[in-house]
Amino acid sequence: MPAAVAPAVVPASRSGAAAKRAAAPGLRIETVRVGRQRLRVGHQTGDGAAPPLLLFNGIGANIELLEPLAQSLPRREIITFDVPGVGHSPLPPLPYRLAGIARLAAGVLDHFGHARCDVLGVSWGGGAAQQFARNHGERCRRLILCATAAGAAMVPAHPKVLLKMATPRRYISKTYARRVAGDIYGGDFRRDPELGARLQEHVRWQSRLGYYLQLAAMTGWTSIHWLHRLKMPTLIMAGADDPLIPLVNPRLMRRLIPNCELKVFDCGHLFLLTRAAESSAAIDEFLSR
Repeated sequence: MPAAVAPAVVPASRSGAAAKRAAAPGLRIETVRVGRQRLRVGHQTGDGAAPPLLLFNGIGANIELLEPLAQSLPRREIITFDVPGVGHSPLPPLPYRLAGIARLAAGVLDHFGHARCDVLGVSWGGGAAQQFARNHGERCRRLILCATAAGAAMVPAHPKVLLKMATPRRYISKTYARRVAGDIYGGDFRRDPELGARLQEHVRWQSRLGYYLQLAAMTGWTSIHWLHRLKMPTLIMAGADDPLIPLVNPRLMRRLIPNCELKVFDCGHLFLLTRAAESSAAIDEFLSR
């Protein structure tokens, strides 16, 4: 899907207290229309002293799963959204690719009146963040890539791990989430399976189709041949025990992106949650330089 100018953004029709409500201190939810697509958007106002931080979430993940990160960065303006078919954003009229998600993100930025932002992507959202940095590089001041890789050209996870990721079952069943969390996320989840069940409590599940559309959007996609063109300062964050993203992948990306540094945590795929204080400190320090 080629790059294009972000479509016009208009507020979606809504009424009463449900139109705009607090999801957490400082974080508010609203519905925004970007072109033909309605999006559920989360916004933390911050103190306005720095560009906003635009967050791209992981596969099947809704806004609530990023609340702890937003709360750990209270001074920063933060913008995030449920991608079409995930959380409470309606299914899209047609399948999409990552370039389409990048265009939607540009439209959300327009809605809040921002020409530039810092960008952070987690796992699947790391691919979307890379695509945004490529297609809308003039709007991306700094880039943070967490627990992610270069797509189809990556060194893959073990087939047993990939099979568990091919289904959204962990978002539907607490019992299943508890059983497979260690295999999928590694790190602290291996020692404490209850972390998987507690993570599932924050999920706002919508449909299997929305999950499979995300998988399809990433199919065949890779950034390996254009990472060297990214010029913005970039921070890659990775877990030493990440079954989904073997450490060789962030190390390779570190070599390919010109102005880039790598920080590795003694944890697994979800270090933003299990190493929240250390992660947010690294993010804040990088963005404040």
